[in-house]
Amino acid sequence: MPPTHPSSASGISRLHQDAAKVAAYEIARTDLWLLRHHPDPAPLAGWLLLDARRHLAGPLAFSDREALSWGQAVRHASQLVQRLTGCDRVYAIAFGEGAPHLHLHLIPRWSSDPLTATWSVADLYRSVAAGKGPAADPQRVRELVALSREWVERSQLQPVMPA
Repeated sequence: MPPTHPSSASGISRLHQDAAKVAAYEIARTDLWLLRHHPDPAPLAGWLLLDARRHLAGPLAFSDREALSWGQAVRHASQLVQRLTGCDRVYAIAFGEGAPHLHLHLIPRWSSDPLTATWSVADLYRSVAAGKGPAADPQRVRELVALSREWVERSQLQPVMPA
C-alpha cells in the first residue's frame, strides 16, 4: 500500500479529534468515512465534505476495504446533496494540497446559477474564504444539517454510507 502523507497532524485529522468542532456540521460517520457540511462560512448551503477517517492523502493510500466502500459512499453522499438542495448536478472535487487528508468536496450545481458553473465555483470558494463574497446563510446550513440527520435517523437514506 502506498504511504499516507508524512504529516500525521493535518488540519482535517485535528478536526476529527475535536468533537465540538465536528458536532455542529457532522451528518453521518462510519469507521471509514465522515460526512459533514462545510463549516461556516460555507460557500453554499448543501456543500458537503466526505472525509476519510484514517489519515491518508487520497485513493492511492486506500486499503482494499476503503477502495471497495469509496464509490458507494460518494454516491450516497452525492444523492444527499441533490436531495437537500434540489440541484441539477453534484461536483466532486478533492485536491489535498491545503490539507493533506482526503476530504472530497461535494458541491451542488444549478444550471441556472453561473456562480456554481464549472471553475466559477472555485472563485466562489476563494471569495467566501477571503471574506470578499457572501457566504451561505448559517441558519440555512444548520437547517440542512438537522434535516440530513433526521433523514439518516429515519433511515430514509439507508444506507447513508456503507461501512
